[in-house]
Amino acid sequence: MFDRVARRYDLLNRVMTVGLDGRWRERAAAAADVSAGGSALDVCCGTGDLALALHRRVTASGRVAGVDFSENMLELARAKASAAEADIAFVQGDALALPFGDGEFDASTVAFGIRNVADLDGCLREMARVVRPGGRVVVLEITMPAKLQAFYGAWFDRLVPVMGRVLGDDGAAYGYLPASVKRFPGPRDLASRMAGAGLTDIRWRLFAAGIIALHYARVPR
Repeated sequence: MFDRVARRYDLLNRVMTVGLDGRWRERAAAAADVSAGGSALDVCCGTGDLALALHRRVTASGRVAGVDFSENMLELARAKASAAEADIAFVQGDALALPFGDGEFDASTVAFGIRNVADLDGCLREMARVVRPGGRVVVLEITMPAKLQAFYGAWFDRLVPVMGRVLGDDGAAYGYLPASVKRFPGPRDLASRMAGAGLTDIRWRLFAAGIIALHYARVPR
């Protein structure tokens, strides 16, 4: 499915979020708490926007990698990195078996991708595994606030699949989005799952009237 939508993925993201998705990714990069010379891994990296935001923070003296199972998404990510003259290693891989060593990075991030992983807890454990003690794990994801359920019904169940058909030529793929959001844990439950993965100092912030949740936590020292 993600290989099919890759070509129009960025356009649809911009339209669906009214152009705010870039700002949220910048906040996720800030929450990773990395700086010049640091290192970060972006999981389910898609077309590479968060990886590029992380690269701007670690600069050319640091290291950023991105992993995704969709080769079409990775091709677009590599093209973006090349255009930005950013040395980012984009590799095809499984979020449940990350192809990196223990404690290899200062931070790991995931933006709008973890709800699509078959084993949420396993993914969180892998993200924690590849981060050094004291480093950060960051999760940026769509959530469903109770007060806006009527809006969700109109926007996600009806309008998003229509936009997928009109702009992306694939309404079925974007019909999957509402279901994936509805079954994903809410902010408090996600924080509990992060604790279950061994993370500490777990915090979260909500954006866009509670529709977007940014969680960040530490790997124990």
